[in-house]
Amino acid sequence: MVRIRVLVVDDHRIFAESLAAALAAEPDVDVSAAGSGPAALRCLERAVAEGRRFDVMLVDSDLAAVATGVPAQREPGPVPPAADGIALVAGVRVSHPGVRTVVLAERDDPRRAAQALQAGASGWVAKDCSLSRLLVVIRGVLREETHLPPALLTGVLRELTAARKHRTDSEQLVESLTPREHEVLRCMVAGLGRKDVAARLFLSPHTVRTHMQNVLGKLGVHSTLAAVALARRAGVRPADLPGLPGQGLAGDVVERSGQLA
Repeated sequence: MVRIRVLVVDDHRIFAESLAAALAAEPDVDVSAAGSGPAALRCLERAVAEGRRFDVMLVDSDLAAVATGVPAQREPGPVPPAADGIALVAGVRVSHPGVRTVVLAERDDPRRAAQALQAGASGWVAKDCSLSRLLVVIRGVLREETHLPPALLTGVLRELTAARKHRTDSEQLVESLTPREHEVLRCMVAGLGRKDVAARLFLSPHTVRTHMQNVLGKLGVHSTLAAVALARRAGVRPADLPGLPGQGLAGDVVERSGQLA
């Protein structure tokens, strides 16, 4: 029998332990539980080291901010600030791409469900759904299926379409930059200040200031943080910094049975 390894991540101990116990009663399911983002990441890493990777992670959409273990973004973007489990989903997508994630939610919310899908989730399920329904979702996401409540489909599609348009608009604004302004923007995305940009590009601080002002003007924003957020939506990558991970103001998220870890 092929066994499914599931990790439940929820900072509500009673709910996490109850769900883990219910899933563990299934003959083909092995379950562990974690009460925070950092604990979940430790479980995932430990499983990799022991050669028993998890297949599916069930994560609370409202996982406490202090528990996600992921730095909060300072400007809105495609993935919301790290005030919940969606940020953990985004981090796991990068660090453990083989793990399928399903978000457990107290209520249906098309915008939040769309954000979860953008972050890499394969499903959105109500916390009060039946165990049989949850097992259908768990087995479905392992077959590369995406699961959403039917009542959410129209709203989620609307949100994803709006996000796509927002990205397209951002890309058009970035395309209006000159090659030098684009270089400066990549440095801004990497978190460099004016003096550091000047040193990197062999320009005077005054020239860099002019380029930065031009970048803000062409992008239609009034702050560096807003410019960085727009650039990230448009897919602009940070400048490569020797010896550094290339993360600055808007850096990437670099994100036993029935018992809480």
